[in-house]
Amino acid sequence: MKNYLLTVLSIVLLASCGSDDPENARLQVVLVDAPAEYESVNVDVQEVNVKLDTGWTDVSDFEPQVMNLLDLVNGTEAVLADTDIPAGRLGEVRLVLGDNNTLVMGEKTIDLTIPSGSESGLKIKINKDLLAGVTYKLIVDFDAAKSIVKAGNSGTYNLKPVIRANMEAQTGAISGSISPVEEGVVVYAIINDDSVSTYSNDEGMFLISALEANTYTVIAINATDTASAEGIDVIVGEVSDVGILSFE
Repeated sequence: MKNYLLTVLSIVLLASCGSDDPENARLQVVLVDAPAEYESVNVDVQEVNVKLDTGWTDVSDFEPQVMNLLDLVNGTEAVLADTDIPAGRLGEVRLVLGDNNTLVMGEKTIDLTIPSGSESGLKIKINKDLLAGVTYKLIVDFDAAKSIVKAGNSGTYNLKPVIRANMEAQTGAISGSISPVEEGVVVYAIINDDSVSTYSNDEGMFLISALEANTYTVIAINATDTASAEGIDVIVGEVSDVGILSFE
């Protein structure tokens, strides 16, 4: 048993170690754009809010700034949020814009007016249940070409955003419990020479999150013993339950 324990520890020295909150999912929000025939379309992005069961909350992961949407093409993304949020129903995402929105045509810079009713933010309906331990990526595609609308013959332009959003699960997770119940037991998900770890909570439960799809060995180590489960398949967008890891 001691030799096996030393082998495990030699593997996990190569890995990062962190405590996962069993109540949280991880949400990434990125902004991209479809091409448009302008020199630039500059949008003043102030905040990103999400609507959960508890109401609206700010998840912005950037300083408010003016972004040229036409820079966000061919795989280029602007990360607006990358944070843990409570697992559960994600109802909507809201982009809050400021007043410094402009369109550049040739050498002319034109102010873009946001029509009345949009001042509170651009709301994107999601209505998706997020699982604890799973990372989700929301791709917000701001169609600049369709969002710029000329206002009659006045020479002014309105910004009427046309947005498409696509929510993608990026990772899976592994959950389980320790018997007898013990808090602070380190649990590893191991693949080849790498691992990800977490600790059991006061109910003996654990959740190892943000795992890429693959087959893992799960090992729990307390002060005197180890318990393990092999061949645990992780599927993107799902939580794989290993059941009880018993030290008895």
